[in-house]
Amino acid sequence: MKSHLQRGFTMIELIVVIVILGVLAAVALPRFTNLQRDARIAKLNAARGAVNSGSALVYGAAMARQGQVQPACPGGGGVPNVNAAGNGNVCTQNGNVNVTLLYPTSNLAGIIATAGLVQVNGTPTVAQLAADGYQTAAVAGGIQVQILGGTNAAACSFNYVAPVALGAAPAVSATTVTGC
Repeated sequence: MKSHLQRGFTMIELIVVIVILGVLAAVALPRFTNLQRDARIAKLNAARGAVNSGSALVYGAAMARQGQVQPACPGGGGVPNVNAAGNGNVCTQNGNVNVTLLYPTSNLAGIIATAGLVQVNGTPTVAQLAADGYQTAAVAGGIQVQILGGTNAAACSFNYVAPVALGAAPAVSATTVTGC
């Protein structure tokens, strides 16, 4: 009769492999999957898209209503009015939005209300923005939209600058994501 020798891994070898896999899972894997950072970047890109599309919609509405008598805004905020110079306010579902040169102004009552980052009737407050993870800061001629929760909110942002002349478009910067 032939006898077969069985060879395999020792218990020590198996334990060492399991320990190494456990260390890799605990230390290395979280560095490759930072889902919170990805979520903040996605939120920033969504806010930028809302600013761009809201700005275009308000521009169209302001052009159509420029110099026209308007009824009171059902969302609140009084009677909308866009004068011949393209300044005034336009009625939206959330109330009146301030416009300058036919585009939303660079403030809470303008582009931030237009974008609908916070679901409120009228102009959102700083506290309402913060509750939803946003904050704003003034920049040269415009407003910076920042996402809270990262390492540096100012470096997780984009800028909106209203136009400086009739017929010009607002400037929306690329996103900065180093602080997300």
